[in-house]
Amino acid sequence: MKYDYLIVGAGLFGAVFAHEAVKKGKKVLVIDKRDHLAGNLYTKEIEGIQVHQYGAHIFHTSNKEIWDYVNQFAVFNRYTNSPVARYKDELYNLPFNMNTFSKMWGVKTPAEARARIEEQIREAGITEPKNLEEQAISLVGRDIYEKLVKGYTEKQWGKRATELPAFIIRRLPVRFVYDNNYFNDIYQGIPIGGYTAMVEKLLEGIEVRLNTDFLADREAFEAMAEKIVYTGMIDEYYDYCYGELEYRSLSFETEILEEENYQGNAVVNYTEYEVPYTRIIEHKHFEFQCQDGTDHPKTVITREYPKLWSHGEEPYYPMNDEKNNGIYEEYRKKAQADEKVIFGGRLGMYRYFDMHQVVEEALNCVGRELQ
Repeated sequence: MKYDYLIVGAGLFGAVFAHEAVKKGKKVLVIDKRDHLAGNLYTKEIEGIQVHQYGAHIFHTSNKEIWDYVNQFAVFNRYTNSPVARYKDELYNLPFNMNTFSKMWGVKTPAEARARIEEQIREAGITEPKNLEEQAISLVGRDIYEKLVKGYTEKQWGKRATELPAFIIRRLPVRFVYDNNYFNDIYQGIPIGGYTAMVEKLLEGIEVRLNTDFLADREAFEAMAEKIVYTGMIDEYYDYCYGELEYRSLSFETEILEEENYQGNAVVNYTEYEVPYTRIIEHKHFEFQCQDGTDHPKTVITREYPKLWSHGEEPYYPMNDEKNNGIYEEYRKKAQADEKVIFGGRLGMYRYFDMHQVVEEALNCVGRELQ
């Protein structure tokens, strides 16, 4: 055995695990089938702008230990996520807050907004929601649901809201304050210079091989290390022996525009079902030094299209419904009994994680492994 750990995937989980294992004196090899580091966090400089190649990523956490940890590897700017929702020709602030309600109904006080929502919930008369549509209306009323939830959610999941289970939306954040900050977390920002540079720092001095597919030469790679840390799809690792898990995928359409400022905000959600993409990202608005247009007379936008995952495409989101969670449980039990491999990340653990949760999971995992 040449290595203590072979880490499959040079994304955030793999990079954190690799960094901590090497600190403990372990010999590590990191491989990735893509031609770049950082997984879905990958940022690439285009026209002097750090472009988020796989969708918008904003680091946010209330855990000071996690915030201090990532700040070892990057200086973060003070970006605050404040998306705008576009429904036809109407623009609304997100999350649902007093700016949203004022624009939608002309109300001016929290009491007026609360009364309008409660009135619509009473009128709907839904006591036991049977699907996502009924669940959402029972939480925020019909106006907000119709304009800001329905179309976006149906595009994201690829099904009509009446066909989706109610439990997908357990709550919808409603804030009776004039605050457009999407996250409640204490710490929030984006690495200056992009996420790729941050992951490069994590993997500094560690052997990395890109354009390298573990499954294409599995036996040889398994023979190289005592243990494998696998951040790909757990069902694919076990050759789909309990069946295939379902995922949602995304496609991206990136365009350089000959103008300084396209939409005035980093993220604009398109909530109509008839508009095929869910959002447009204008990357320069993640970086304050880009916004005045002085040094960046062009801008880069990305349209994000959700779609059903199929083999050969990148899986992005696990479909954590009852059926898929049941299949995953069989894989989890198999993995628990498998002393050769450790699974991590969204695909390995078949769970939606934000970035701070990925870092925390990786640190806990390597801590248990090397205690």
